[in-house]
Amino acid sequence: MEAIGLVELNSIAKGIEAADAMLKAAQVELLEAKPVCPGKYIVMISGDVAAVQSSVDAGKSIGATAAIDDFILPNVHPHVIKAISSASEVNEIKALGIIETFSISSLIVAADTAAKAGQVDLIEIRIGMGIGGKSFVTLTGDVSSVTSSVEAGVVLASDRGMLIEKVVIPSPHYNLKQCLC
Repeated sequence: MEAIGLVELNSIAKGIEAADAMLKAAQVELLEAKPVCPGKYIVMISGDVAAVQSSVDAGKSIGATAAIDDFILPNVHPHVIKAISSASEVNEIKALGIIETFSISSLIVAADTAAKAGQVDLIEIRIGMGIGGKSFVTLTGDVSSVTSSVEAGVVLASDRGMLIEKVVIPSPHYNLKQCLC
């Protein structure tokens, strides 16, 4: 997988229409197309960078005023897809970092940036379901790596006004660790 892209819309009907346009615009693989809370719709695709760019452009064009946010990530970090799918294999929680955003797009970009910024493992990327449309990522590693990764990850979300909160817990309680893996 060379790149992933996502268009996030505030209309389910426009989201489905955008998904169709995105798949017709370029040779891409559909990773996800579904409604998320609160009444938003996401379309995530993968492929080569040019195809993903064409596809996302088509989705934004069809989505027009319903498009909330989008991204294109060339060379996405391999932990990102696993964390979105809740398939991460993290055996030990050291320090714990959390980034929480208002949009799914800004969160996935933050998670990718954080994963590339330090020696951390992504635990989970939770996108929009059952949490009022918010999104968050949890990650672990040593305290300095988690701190630098979280700081790097929040820059774009903060610049876009999408950052809700960032937290680093140097030594999470054992019972909390059990809930995260």
